[in-house]
Amino acid sequence: MIAVIAELNVFPIKSAGAVPVTEAELTPNGLRHDRAFMLVRPEGRHLSQREVPELALLRPYYDGVKLTVRTPLAPSPLVCEAVDGPALDVTVHKRPCQGIDQGDEVAEWFSTTLGLSCRLVRFTGTRPTMLGGGTLTYADGYPVSVLSAESLDDLNRRVEARLPMARFRPNIVLRGLGPYGEDAVTLLRGDHAEIELIRPCGRCVIINTDQDTARRAPEPLRALARYRTERFAGSREIMFGRLGIPRTLGALRVGEKLSALTSLCDG
Repeated sequence: MIAVIAELNVFPIKSAGAVPVTEAELTPNGLRHDRAFMLVRPEGRHLSQREVPELALLRPYYDGVKLTVRTPLAPSPLVCEAVDGPALDVTVHKRPCQGIDQGDEVAEWFSTTLGLSCRLVRFTGTRPTMLGGGTLTYADGYPVSVLSAESLDDLNRRVEARLPMARFRPNIVLRGLGPYGEDAVTLLRGDHAEIELIRPCGRCVIINTDQDTARRAPEPLRALARYRTERFAGSREIMFGRLGIPRTLGALRVGEKLSALTSLCDG
């Protein structure tokens, strides 16, 4: 099968807004700068939209040196340079990893903006994927998330109000596989990069959060539960999309054609 990259999205701060890009470098940890930063509670536990939906309203941009965050929650943006320092112990879903604290002024801006005590850390160290022998930054379990545009089209026929792709926060949006065609794909091969798709993407309440308003509603998690749980019998998760690990590193571009293989022996 042939799929076309319809969108590429980088999320510089875990659980904050996306930066849509037309080209991205695929690194061992996923798209360059993806989940490079994370907000943590004072004890080091990560913050996510599960508990703080207002994180959706943060619009970060990171060029590898300077981080800029704009949001309607604050009168002026945060603009700061990434800093180095000692590695601190932090956690993502209780799994240990490390981060470099970005300082008191940055922590004060985020704490004031979100109305809770938190600090910003930048990823450091090495963090293994749950399966497959890959590495990642602060993503939940795998460095790349993939979703088919046709899968969302099918879901939108099952809900009352049409949902944008932003609800599902994929790194790579594909077109050409048909509804749920990604379920069977094991390898995406482009001109310069390859991604092995390891497992389906389990969904949580974050997809019920409007990424433009931070308001939460019952859909689409309820709609997905009505038909996707049958597809993955025995799983307690509601699956939608796929998670992968980079195997060959290089550039990906919007409009690029990818070979979508249904077993690692194909092609």
